[in-house]
Amino acid sequence: MKKKITTILIGLCSLFYPLTGTAQSTSFKTFMNPVIPGDHSDCTLTKVGDHFYTTGSSFNPTPVIYHSTDLIHWEAIAQPVSAAWSSYGDAPSGGCWGGQIVYYNNKYWDFFSRANAMHFVVADKPEGPWSMPVKVNNPSQLPFGLGYDNSVFIDNDGKWYLVVKNGQANNAIVELDTFGQPTGVVYNLAWLNPDNENHPYSWAEGPVMWKHNGYYYYSFAHDVSGGQKVMRSKTLTADKSAWTTPVDMFNENDPNKSTAIFGRPNHSSAAVELSDGTCWVVHPVWARANNNEWYGQGRQGLLNQVRYDSENNVVADYPVNMVKKAPLLPSGGIPFMVPKSDFFTTEKLNPEWSFWGYTKTSLVSLSDRPDWLRLTPKSLTKANTVIKTDAEHNYSLITRLDFKPDSTSDEAGIRIMNGLENLFAKIYSTINSKGEKIICFSFDQVHYEIENNIGNIVWLKLERNNHELTGFFSQDGVKWMPVGNKINVETLDRFTSNYNGWCGNRQGLYVQGTKYADFDLYIYRDAYSPILAECPANQYGTMKTVLSNGGALLDDIHNNDWALYAGVEFGNKNYNKKSGNISISASCATKGGKVEVWLDSIGTGKKIAICNIKNTGNLSNVKTFTAKTIPTTGRHDVYLKFVGENGDKLFALKDFVFTCK
Repeated sequence: MKKKITTILIGLCSLFYPLTGTAQSTSFKTFMNPVIPGDHSDCTLTKVGDHFYTTGSSFNPTPVIYHSTDLIHWEAIAQPVSAAWSSYGDAPSGGCWGGQIVYYNNKYWDFFSRANAMHFVVADKPEGPWSMPVKVNNPSQLPFGLGYDNSVFIDNDGKWYLVVKNGQANNAIVELDTFGQPTGVVYNLAWLNPDNENHPYSWAEGPVMWKHNGYYYYSFAHDVSGGQKVMRSKTLTADKSAWTTPVDMFNENDPNKSTAIFGRPNHSSAAVELSDGTCWVVHPVWARANNNEWYGQGRQGLLNQVRYDSENNVVADYPVNMVKKAPLLPSGGIPFMVPKSDFFTTEKLNPEWSFWGYTKTSLVSLSDRPDWLRLTPKSLTKANTVIKTDAEHNYSLITRLDFKPDSTSDEAGIRIMNGLENLFAKIYSTINSKGEKIICFSFDQVHYEIENNIGNIVWLKLERNNHELTGFFSQDGVKWMPVGNKINVETLDRFTSNYNGWCGNRQGLYVQGTKYADFDLYIYRDAYSPILAECPANQYGTMKTVLSNGGALLDDIHNNDWALYAGVEFGNKNYNKKSGNISISASCATKGGKVEVWLDSIGTGKKIAICNIKNTGNLSNVKTFTAKTIPTTGRHDVYLKFVGENGDKLFALKDFVFTCK
């Protein structure tokens, strides 16, 4: 019998979705990290009633507030800081540092730092609208300013505090009044990481606080390279003798630590406690495995349980590559957090979209042309880009563009860019020096172009298969023509200097030059483009196998194992498609089994197909197996559940794709 606690070799895994009655779907009882793929730097965690909220540092992209009811499924609900705020700035590593949303005095507050000065915004509900930022005054009782990467702690007596960090030597706890300003009561913790002791905890940054069993817990990161410490006290005080000596927050003795994809955790949130007594943190970690191969995706959002012993010592689970038991909470119907399709039919831009730096409201419109997004360049030299996190290793981005370029500097299309804003992989419409319309596909020093004989309105597609991108264009979104050859973008995905501008890579739509561009839709994962089986958003029991020819398969598949592929777009009235079949490329050295195709969850969702996989001779001999699907439209999380005889390894999967009815 195969163990169901299994190590996975994929650099991106996490999961889940709804409850029916009191029964949790099989696909929601366990999870693998990350729960928020893509950049989620310096994240905090807040519980308000039965709801959870997280946000954090965004840097030049505008920040996002995420909401969850089960700590596994997260949805973007708000952009608390307006990109049109005149003080936002527009430079790599700038923007918003830190961030925490809390509920206090019948208002929602979001605190953050901009240019080393603390600010807050307020709203009546977490979705907003949010006020313009208000600066928090530096209290005269402290010999240093309020700094950055701070958090908020609300005590049982209703008093609330800003947990402060400014420079290596300066830590403090600052009481706030009902208006979000310092009361004058401060607790100076300058003894924690002093200059005269050569900063024993490096930067002692990103401090957070919580309370448990009568103790105050104060936790901080060693520095961004890794390490998290925690200390506790019975009283809230600046007296060093009242606090225990800081110790490791995460279980550094975990035997699987050395193989962890997400190693050296730091910048953890405060712990939140559920009604069943379990406690949890979210924290950001770079994927450091395979020589930092996917470092460019940024610090991804992980969830781990926190445990206390009989003496109130606290330790958090290390983020090892294991299937873990999920919190016993309802998902609320929230899908897994990957970028979602958008057809721009709403009055306001979905909060999942961020802006790249300061962006005037006049440069973005959903009303100038109904059901289209209009983007106008910021200047002759500055592009206007709306972005989502570049979170996964496999997807197919599609847009329909209406653009009439006047010069070779006019561009509009899809692009993926790094946080330093000096590497761009893009498929776009422009004209050449002869004034001829062309479609270009480029990255760094590689450039392909092809004549655009379609016109101003054209479909563009950018497919990612790990580090390889392929660009296409089309007249109708059905028949696609490649633009040049595949381009390897590993230099974009790997670690770069200066911590990639502190944030991860982003993907999205852009326009630059002199002319505005209209975008009709944005599809993240097209059902009718091949989906790599080796790249699930989450899984149970499976693992990746690399063949001798370099190809990769989803392997080690046994009865009742499953894999999740999130955010699959099947079509609607704006993307006129409907699935009729599924084709699965698989290999099998045994008698085989079945693949059940479920939408949104296993058991409580909708089963749309069953595909039989038969013997192909050996693992390297991949064949295609096809089954009819129930006609399907809309965007769904697709679960593949594997069924066969217990004990047997059933088959391995290369990829799958849906075809239209």
